This record gives sequence, structure tokens and C-alpha cells, in this order.
Amino acid sequence: MTEQGERLQKLLASLGLASRREAETWIRAGRVTLNGAVATLGARVGARDEVRLDGRPIRRHAAASRAAAFLANRSPGESLQHPGESGHESLIARMPARSGRRFVAVSPMPRIDGGLEIFSPDGEVAARLQRAARQVEAEFRVRVHGELPPGRLANVLTGQLDSGERLAVLRCEAAGGEGSNRWYAIVTRGASGKAVRQLFERQGATVSRVLRIRFGALTLDRTLPRGRSRALTDAELAALLPGAGCATRDAGAAAPERPRSAPSSRGRPARAGRRTQR
Repeated sequence: MTEQGERLQKLLASLGLASRREAETWIRAGRVTLNGAVATLGARVGARDEVRLDGRPIRRHAAASRAAAFLANRSPGESLQHPGESGHESLIARMPARSGRRFVAVSPMPRIDGGLEIFSPDGEVAARLQRAARQVEAEFRVRVHGELPPGRLANVLTGQLDSGERLAVLRCEAAGGEGSNRWYAIVTRGASGKAVRQLFERQGATVSRVLRIRFGALTLDRTLPRGRSRALTDAELAALLPGAGCATRDAGAAAPERPRSAPSSRGRPARAGRRTQR
């Protein structure tokens, strides 16, 4: 065992086997061995060290080929993590096995809504992206029944939520529509999809759809149909989180099967401008 290298619990999380907290529980329970000996919490692992979980070797030789994060275009109502009521696979369940077996969503949209989603098989990268999401600029399209009077639209711009908290709303304007439905484009900083929906509902609006179309420098476009995902490039990840583009490991992705005992449409609404797993 080397004095250098990555902490064991962080390695297990980065391979998509568990969250770091779950990995710490496994280590305390004596389920993880390092070079044949029961591992201790905080032990560091080098490229030549052998790690086993419940006796099964953890292979790390291909980790550099696995992306650190993914972007998806999720359809409203489609499950990100779990099978839907119809029994259809979730978005993450359709990811190639080599991408990882566990993913963490970053500021996910409510199930009823959709649009741009970001998720990662690396718990550390996901946690850093989640912290960054509190400050990142994001753009949404909101579909409501009827048109908001100027006074109520001005109230949306205040960013006032039911809790008394105020969101940073940078812009909100009409974005077309047809029949009795109207779309609004809203740009915020650090807002979740749930909070954006609440901004409109507290003005008496009946909201039928919220789509996130931009997250920082990432934008949905016509090249990514609904229900599909793609890996983020290092440049895209670095634009969101400097240094995160290098978060793929020197060793690793062909992780073992997790032990059983262990716990096309457009991304942008019609007439509202252009603008998602195993």
C-alpha cells in the first residue's frame, strides 16, 4: 500500500459503486480488503494496490476512458433514476454499462418537468457540480395557461418564494405560444426547476410545463433528442467547474457488479425558441 494515491472511500465512490458515505460504511464493516488485508477508513490506494469488495476484485484499469459527467435531454414525466409506472427503463438505466452503475443527478428537474439534466458516476465530481449549481446561470421555458398581466410578470422578476427567500431573476419575458398556452423565458442564477415553477404559481398562473434549456455554458440543441444523453467533454466540464475535466481516474472503470447484499422531440418547446442510464 502506498503513502500516496487516492483515499479508498473516494475511489469506491468515483467508480460509481456507492456514495462516499456508503463506501465508508462498507469499509467499517470489514467488507473491503486492500492487498489481502482488511482495509481501514482513510487508507490510500495506488495504481498497483489490489482492492476487493466482498472478495471480488475491483478492476480499475479502464477508468480513464469513462466520462466524468453526462448531459441528457429528459422528456417531461420520464424518470431519471428509477423505472416509470409503465415499467419503462429510466434514462440512466439506458446508459452503457461501461459508464458506471451508479449516477448522481445535479440539481435535477422535478419529475413532471424536464429538459437539460446533468449527472455523474463520480460522487466527488457530482458534489462539486452541485455546489457550483447554486451560482450558475440557468435558462428555463415555462408554459402557463393564459397570459400573465404586466404586474404579475413584474412580481416574477422579484424572485420572491413562499419561504421568503429571493431568487436572482436576471430576465423574464414572453416567448410565444398558441391557443390558451403561453411560454415564458426566464433566466436565473442558482435556481432549481422547482423554484422556477413556484415563482409562477404564486402569481396565480397554472403551470403545465417547465423545461431547463441552459445550464451555465451548456445548452440543449437539436442534435440531442429527448430521452438521449451524451458525455460532457473535458472543456465543457471545465467551463462549469475548473479542474473537474481532469477528474477521470488514472485507473479504472470496469468496476465489479455491485454485491446484492449492498445496500424524439426537440429539447425546446414549439414556438418558444430553441433551446436528460445503467
